[in-house]
Amino acid sequence: MPVSLRHFVKKSPQWAVAIIAIILVSFYWFIWAEDRYVSRATVVLESPQVASPEFSLSSLMSGSSGDTHDLLLLREHLLSVDMLRLLDEQLGIRQHYSENGDFFAKLRDPNVPIEDLHKYYLRRVEIELDEYAGVLNIHVQGYTPEFAHDMAALLLEAGEDHMNEMGHRLADEQVRFLEQQMVRLEERFEETRGKLLEYQNEFGLVSPTSTVESINQVVATLEGDLARLQAQRNALASFQSSQSSELRQVERSISALRDQIVVQRDRLAQATGDSLNRVSAGYETLELQAQFAQETYSSALASLENTRLEAARQLKQVSVLQSPLFPEYPTAPNRLYNSSVFAILTIFIAFIFSMMAMIVKDHRD
Repeated sequence: MPVSLRHFVKKSPQWAVAIIAIILVSFYWFIWAEDRYVSRATVVLESPQVASPEFSLSSLMSGSSGDTHDLLLLREHLLSVDMLRLLDEQLGIRQHYSENGDFFAKLRDPNVPIEDLHKYYLRRVEIELDEYAGVLNIHVQGYTPEFAHDMAALLLEAGEDHMNEMGHRLADEQVRFLEQQMVRLEERFEETRGKLLEYQNEFGLVSPTSTVESINQVVATLEGDLARLQAQRNALASFQSSQSSELRQVERSISALRDQIVVQRDRLAQATGDSLNRVSAGYETLELQAQFAQETYSSALASLENTRLEAARQLKQVSVLQSPLFPEYPTAPNRLYNSSVFAILTIFIAFIFSMMAMIVKDHRD
């Protein structure tokens, strides 16, 4: 070692260590580090344009946030252990990353636990969410262009299948539940309609309520006639004897009207037996039950159709804005950037140690 170099190392060991580290790291990045090919893809989630039966301001306001939420779910699935297992089964990730790459970048043991393999996977797959554009940018690194392209394509295919399955799972459960409820409500509706028909046939009345109204009108008419005849009787009694034939005829008519009014009122209300008011009350109860069952059944039908439409809207299609790139030359690692950043940090640290050494020397003096 030359005397000047030995003197420099002795006088400024921190700078000597920094220069050696920069040389070694630069040698690794520019000479030793193996090239990696990067396949890029840009995707967006789209749903079928199914007309919604209801329109509301809240649905408009929640549209973009729902898309962002779905993109985040897609991103998390693409970076999950489940996706890693699928890629390993179909593409052989362990074999590819363990047989290629330099000592520091390769997967050193192909039989590493899944946790360690997942950490390595996250270093080779980068998925960024562009919230402004509402797209996912996917970057996949491989040691061959074919592997990087195939891995990116499989990520898109598996991600679309997962989003469709997840979107339909809840909708299918809702449809299945509503269909079961439809069977029960239909049986209930048929049962109430059957009871109403049996009740009508039992009493021979299509609408007891209408019959009651008709009898009330008859009673009102009879009472009007009775009042008219009573007035006529009073008028005749003022100038005729009680034994006159005309007055006796009026009395008989009044008596007949009173008897008829009593008969009609007995039809409407009796202490015992099947009076029309009891029949009408029972009919109205059955009719309300039938109407309620019909309205519930109609509401369930509408809900079922809405849920089926929602199930169609839950279908998520991964629309590819940029198909997986088949790389023609390696773009990773970024050798100049990595070397420059390391050199700047090393020089900064060496400068700090130099300042500390100068402060300690000044205190000693």
